[in-house]
Amino acid sequence: QVQLVESGGGLVQAGGSLRLSCTASGRTFSSYAMGWFRQAPGKERDFVAAIRWTGLGTTLYADSVKGRFTISRDRAKNTVYLQMNSLKPEDTAVYYCATGGLLTARNTGYDYWGQGTQVTVSS
Repeated sequence: QVQLVESGGGLVQAGGSLRLSCTASGRTFSSYAMGWFRQAPGKERDFVAAIRWTGLGTTLYADSVKGRFTISRDRAKNTVYLQMNSLKPEDTAVYYCATGGLLTARNTGYDYWGQGTQVTVSS
């Protein structure tokens, strides 16, 4: 059992920045990767970014956020961050963190999910 808690969402103007955090607790020994996904109203849940928890910390990014978002890890705190810069209205969504045994962009590769945090970007 793994528990994930996201924080840092809010309301910002286009061009602004937010930093999301996700802290894991419980039995995290099987966590190989941590990722961020987002879901807008009426849309499917989409991949945003992921990072390997061990080793070199290899990262993956969706094309839509590459160059604007940065994923990072703090292993001592069991925390993953998503720094979001140059935000656009199309980034508005509920953002979820997840952990699983594979470094993948597929949501089916993740076993545990947080409750989500709302990000709203105004025009």
